Amino acid sequence: MDFATVLQVLDSTLRLATPLLLACLAGLFSERAGIFDIGLEGKMLAAAFFSAAVAFATGSVWLGLLAGMAASIALSALHGLAAITFRGNQLISGVAINFLAAGLTVRIAQNWFSQGGRTPSLVGGARFEAVTLPLAETLAGVPVLGPIYAELVSGHSVLVYVALLMVPLTWWVLFRTRFGLRLRAVGEAPEAVDTAGISVIGLRYAAVAICGVLCGIAGAYLATGLQAGFVKDMTAGRGYIALAALIFAKWRPWHALGACLLFGFLQAVALRYQNIDLGVFVVPVQLMDALPYILTVVILAGFVGRAIPPRAGGEPYVKER
Repeated sequence: MDFATVLQVLDSTLRLATPLLLACLAGLFSERAGIFDIGLEGKMLAAAFFSAAVAFATGSVWLGLLAGMAASIALSALHGLAAITFRGNQLISGVAINFLAAGLTVRIAQNWFSQGGRTPSLVGGARFEAVTLPLAETLAGVPVLGPIYAELVSGHSVLVYVALLMVPLTWWVLFRTRFGLRLRAVGEAPEAVDTAGISVIGLRYAAVAICGVLCGIAGAYLATGLQAGFVKDMTAGRGYIALAALIFAKWRPWHALGACLLFGFLQAVALRYQNIDLGVFVVPVQLMDALPYILTVVILAGFVGRAIPPRAGGEPYVKER
């Protein structure tokens, strides 16, 4: 593998890791507050459809992004209503959101566009274009560092950089602000937070809303940045991989970045190297496509160790009288 090929694989890694990272950070906020969210997949899927549909109709990718975020926040509010207000089972609520999004997106897409459950292809201002960073073209000829900056660091859509910046921002919010301290406390000992006169319900709804915003950005990136439109089930299990990355990272932002880059790298390798001829036999394309998911299970089963979630996670809070 030459240097140019390595750069191409790493470039694909960043692009493929972006929706995983955003969804992983979304789940991090929610689960740190004690609300387990299996519905990351469904929220990303709904955001992908509505962002693509609105971007196509208006020609503005930014309006599409807002539409995707609104759709994701709406599903987050539904999850919050079921899990926080009515104290329902959080896992069942998340699974229901996944089924709801999978069915509604295809049905609405067929009704609006009549293209077999997909949107028309997005072009021009309806897509996020690559951003060329300052001096990228000038430094491209510099050995080693020039291509790294020009081809790997530069040339991504704005949402890739947003996702990377969200990692230190998430760390700062959770571990350096009063809001983050209270959010983490709600996930560990909500009764103590309530005793201090702070609204447990309010904090949990805030965490769920942040989760909705980040899932909305992730879904919008899938449809308007990584691809050029919405297709049926285009999230392809990314929400579940994000949950796996969250467990692998043990609910910590910087570790989440590493986990998502690892899973993004596995996907990039699987996409680039298909039908590999080993001489004795040819590795089938289906095995390469399944490789990221297989290795996800192997990594979680063998290398994570004991991952302890927030103590109050998954349990509805009942205020003592």
